[in-house]
Amino acid sequence: MRIRNLHLAGGIAAAALLISACGNGLEDDTPDVDDAAPDEVAEPGDAALDGATITVGSKDFDEQLILGEISVALLEDAGVDVVNEVNLGGTDAARAALESGEIDHYWEYTGTAWISFFGETDPIPDRVEQYEAVRDREAAERGLFWLEPTPFNNTYGIALSQEADAELGVDSISEMGELLETDPDAVTLCVESEFNVRDDGLPGMEEHYGFEIPSGNVTVLDTGVIYGATADRDPCNFGEVFTTDGRIAALDLKVLEDDQAFFPLYNVSPVFVEDVWVEYGSALEALYAPVAAALDDDTMAALNARVSADGERPSDVAADWLTENGFIG
Repeated sequence: MRIRNLHLAGGIAAAALLISACGNGLEDDTPDVDDAAPDEVAEPGDAALDGATITVGSKDFDEQLILGEISVALLEDAGVDVVNEVNLGGTDAARAALESGEIDHYWEYTGTAWISFFGETDPIPDRVEQYEAVRDREAAERGLFWLEPTPFNNTYGIALSQEADAELGVDSISEMGELLETDPDAVTLCVESEFNVRDDGLPGMEEHYGFEIPSGNVTVLDTGVIYGATADRDPCNFGEVFTTDGRIAALDLKVLEDDQAFFPLYNVSPVFVEDVWVEYGSALEALYAPVAAALDDDTMAALNARVSADGERPSDVAADWLTENGFIG
């Protein structure tokens, strides 16, 4: 029988509603911490993973598909009966599935939790402190347990083609705002649906930098389409990107400097529900720690490129990498 998160079951309907349809933060009527938090934070159990049943999910973009398949292969190699629910949808779908017990685990980003789940407006610039703040709050308030994060930081970025760069001469997001004043028609931007509404996306970026791109200059596209559209300058000169996406190098895109340090850190951690944690937490920590530590910026970008640029299957990329590095065998 699949392990479920019974700790959160009673309040899950309300919890799911607190996530906006596009991951845009919590509502103003979020319960007080004292009302929502359990009396004690659960300790990790020391049961062996062999024979466990764990349901694995992920979001729906290439990096998340790879991470989800890394979990599937890693857990299966450890003797776990894995239910594969990789590719659930966007942030709101994956988070709601975790909180409802439909899945037991997926990988989540520290910046997403801090800004979107907790509604914070000031990210913590130190990666360790940001992770610890998220880890402690998730365990105390939500009964969700974050393992050690990866070194790679897949934050948002704004990119343009080399041709557009040569013509427009923009090196930073501040300079994009200056271009908006002198030549507003040149500042056309392609974004995906979540970035278009998230506090850590376009609305927050515009507020932070003090400019507003006309709505007619913003085109919402599927995530995978943005890179080619930006490279081709059709329909936009600028595009929202994920900074570890392999298509940045493959298409020779230039990422603008976030010169006012708006975008939060997005290191990613394996996250598990409480029932799994209290039974297998120690084994999961030992299993995932070396895998997460090996996923630096260059490694994740290379894995992403194999899927996004080369067309390989995420499951094949995940299994190959785990095998080559001796994590499974």
